Amino acid sequence: MKFVHIADMHFDTPFTLLSDRANLGEVRRLDQRKAFKEMIEYIKEKQIPYLFIAGDLYDHEYVRQSTIEFINDCFKQIPNTLIFITPGNHDPYLKNSYYAKYNWSENVKIFTSKIEKIEMENFDLYGYGFEDFYLKQSKIEEINIENKEKLNILITHASLDGGYDDQREYNTISSSKLKQLGFNYVALGHIHKMNLTNENRNIIYPGSTISLGFDELGKHGMIVGKIEKEKIEVEFVKLDEKEFKELQIDITEINAPEELLEKIEGVELNEKDLYKIILIGNRNFEINTYKLYKQIEIRNIIKVKDKTKIGYDLNKIANSTTLKGIFAKEMLDKLENENVDREMLEKAIEIGMDALS
Repeated sequence: MKFVHIADMHFDTPFTLLSDRANLGEVRRLDQRKAFKEMIEYIKEKQIPYLFIAGDLYDHEYVRQSTIEFINDCFKQIPNTLIFITPGNHDPYLKNSYYAKYNWSENVKIFTSKIEKIEMENFDLYGYGFEDFYLKQSKIEEINIENKEKLNILITHASLDGGYDDQREYNTISSSKLKQLGFNYVALGHIHKMNLTNENRNIIYPGSTISLGFDELGKHGMIVGKIEKEKIEVEFVKLDEKEFKELQIDITEINAPEELLEKIEGVELNEKDLYKIILIGNRNFEINTYKLYKQIEIRNIIKVKDKTKIGYDLNKIANSTTLKGIFAKEMLDKLENENVDREMLEKAIEIGMDALS
């Protein structure tokens, strides 16, 4: 059997924390639609009979009916493909959700928090979804595969081996127990990083279908698979044309804001990708990242992060008898206080040094 597996599309998420660029959220929401349509075209061309969507297809709080209609229209374009959806923590099967109240295409099956088994000719498919924004007690480990002569597949939105308290609230499953259950393939969602490796071929997070930010670096797309009883073939297919990338710039040898701006705008970038510039090294002048960001004309630089350290040698300056020396000595005394806000104090040192220059 052949299938496509995606998760964590998060249609209509606002992208508010992504950047100060005014229209970037709108651009990324269009990118979501483009990636989804590319997946549909791939399924058409390759005649893939099954599509697994393992949760967080949309964001319940923000999704518009027009987006639901777009999704459903896409599903109608692949009438010979059976589509199985397990709602996640961002798109739970609530009474007022579109999963419950919308008239979905006939080829769509949406699961709830009641474990269901769908019997097909060559395989059995088990689905388990969220009916609330949290799912603290998973029922997955209670599943007993009824017919091990057939292929058995599980689709769910879950936290595999959730070690943190917050992750334990999202359908936590033990990977060792999951392996003992004996599924031929487990289609997971929730973790936005793909975990496809040579060692792990049948318990898969595809990652978010398009990247939602700088905590999701690298390529994003879908998993395409083919399963036989004793054999599994899975591969990643890229759908998101853009990648989020981080670029470090050492400013130790830079002595003015104008030089820094020239340095940033002289870097060679891939025009399709989105970049965060991370400033490192010792700074010799005050850095206003907001002002710097506004001055950058390269549109695919969408964030600037300052991780530099203060560049003044306070111990050396404190040995002088100048006003700077007196100021440096006082600042050194303050830095010895464990309760001081060091970041705030370093800013004060920079401002003071500039004023005394």
